Amino acid sequence: MATPKAASRAVIDRHADELIQLSERLHADPETAWEEHRAAAAVPEPLDRAGFAVTAKYLGLDTAFHASFGSGPTRIALCAEYDALPGLGHACGHNLIAASSIGAALGLAAVADEIGVTVEVYGTPAEEGGGGKIELLERGAFAGVDLAMMVHPAPVDVAEARPFAVSHSKISYTGKSAHAAAYPEAGVNAADAFTVAQVAIGLLRQQLPASARVHGIVTHAGDAPNAIPEHASGRWYVRAETLAELSTLEPRVMRAFEAGALATGCELTVEPESKPYAEFRADETALAAYRANALELGREFAPDGTASRMNRASTDMGNVSQVVPAIHPYIGIGSLPAINHQREFAAHCVGGTAERALLDGAIALAWTGVDRTS
Repeated sequence: MATPKAASRAVIDRHADELIQLSERLHADPETAWEEHRAAAAVPEPLDRAGFAVTAKYLGLDTAFHASFGSGPTRIALCAEYDALPGLGHACGHNLIAASSIGAALGLAAVADEIGVTVEVYGTPAEEGGGGKIELLERGAFAGVDLAMMVHPAPVDVAEARPFAVSHSKISYTGKSAHAAAYPEAGVNAADAFTVAQVAIGLLRQQLPASARVHGIVTHAGDAPNAIPEHASGRWYVRAETLAELSTLEPRVMRAFEAGALATGCELTVEPESKPYAEFRADETALAAYRANALELGREFAPDGTASRMNRASTDMGNVSQVVPAIHPYIGIGSLPAINHQREFAAHCVGGTAERALLDGAIALAWTGVDRTS
């Protein structure tokens, strides 16, 4: 008689072509945060066919879903991400995350009664800055889950996630337009406010902790060179080691934006794009199990270095890890020198090496779920 691990792997192997096709379908049709309508419909289709109870528009979020199979006392949750990056498509490989989580869920469902688990899949929109998992948490998702898992593509394999806490803000300045040549003294330049703010942030970096990150983009700063810009807007992220450190760092950065308003006479508006993402709290037992399972599959974990730094990338899975036991390992797709959030990385998120990572990730997650019950 096959062991639970062997049985779960056999099911994942049988679904390999279907999982790869799902990944390719998402990759070819990228949708950005909160707009993942086609992805949210496509991702749970294999689960529906396998007998999972699927709930669309979960907890009132149009592009979230929940799927459940079994009735065992141990609740194992797989998180599926499927949003893409604006202008870059699936340059962070969320197509592979979704397919791996679906594969792991199918593998665990095959042995759910035998090992006493309830398998749950959470379709989590808007990881790229929108905080979809935070919205789900605040509406009651993940309550009572014994272990939440997902695996994220990266250039190389790294077991432990150590992401920064991060805040996401929309910054807007409002000034006054005027003819730039005839009446310059009548204008209040909103674009200049960003110049002042960015100079202030650049100087502030000298006094920030080495691990802090402050970065952003100006998304609009005027419409015509002969009209003083009346409106300017941008998006800025502030990162720190922990939410506690972020709470002291972010006000210092905001004062730089206030300086831009003060110097130019503009009005400043700051709007959070989501609740802050938390640092990650890894479940050490599950992490050790995942590492052993990945090694058994022939994966090799990279030493610390530039190639392995994707494990510092912020994620709203950090917020989940503060509430329930969780892991968020990274699985390599052989992309170097291409790294996450590059077009070249997106190209590596389909094809043979990516497919192997997809299936290895699904099997390693399923086996880790089995280990949770032993």
